[in-house]
Amino acid sequence: MRWLFSLGALLGALVWALASPAGAASFTYDVTLSPEVVGATGSGTATVVYNDVLHSLSITTDWTGLSGVTTVAHIHCCVATPGAGTVQVAVTPGTLPGFPVGVQSGSYTTVPILDLALNGTYTAGFLTVGGGTAAGAEAALFAGMNSGTAYLNIHSDLYPAGEIRGFLALVPEPGTSILLLGTGALLAFARRRSAGRSAQ
Repeated sequence: MRWLFSLGALLGALVWALASPAGAASFTYDVTLSPEVVGATGSGTATVVYNDVLHSLSITTDWTGLSGVTTVAHIHCCVATPGAGTVQVAVTPGTLPGFPVGVQSGSYTTVPILDLALNGTYTAGFLTVGGGTAAGAEAALFAGMNSGTAYLNIHSDLYPAGEIRGFLALVPEPGTSILLLGTGALLAFARRRSAGRSAQ
C-alpha cells in the first residue's frame, strides 16, 4: 500500500509540473459567452492567446443574437470571486482595436495583436492595480486569467454595461491531458490490483 501512495504522490507532482504555466511561452484560454444580465440575449465563443515571451495577447471571438447592437468589447480583471461579479476594464481603454460596432452578430480577431508591454494597452485604473507599470499590469492580468477572475465581454447599446460575457478558462497543454489520462488509468489499475489482493 505504501508503494501505491508513493506512486500517487510522484504522479501528482508530475501532473502539477506539466500543468504549471511556469516556463511556457504561449497560453490558450477558452471563453463561452452568455448573457451578462437578465433580459440580455446572445451567445458566443472566444479564444484568447497570451504569449509571455512576446508579451502579446490575441483575441478571436464569434457571437450571435444580441438584443442590442455592439458598442465596445474588452477584457475585465480581476473579480474577487472566480466566475462571479463585475470589475473594471483591464484591456483596453475604449474598446478592442477594430472591434465591429453596430452589429447583433459577428466575428472579430485582434489586429494588431495587443502589445502588453505598452502602458496604453491598459486602462489607467488597471495600471494602478499593476503598480503603475505595464509589466505589473501584465502580471496581474496573467494571474487573473489563470485564476478565473478575468472575463471578456461585449457591450451593446441596450446593455451598455455589458450584454454577454465569459470568464477565461486555461486550456491544458495536450501533453498534460495525456498525462492526466494515463495517471488515472494507472491509479485505477493499481486500486484494482490492491483490491484483488485484499480479497484473497
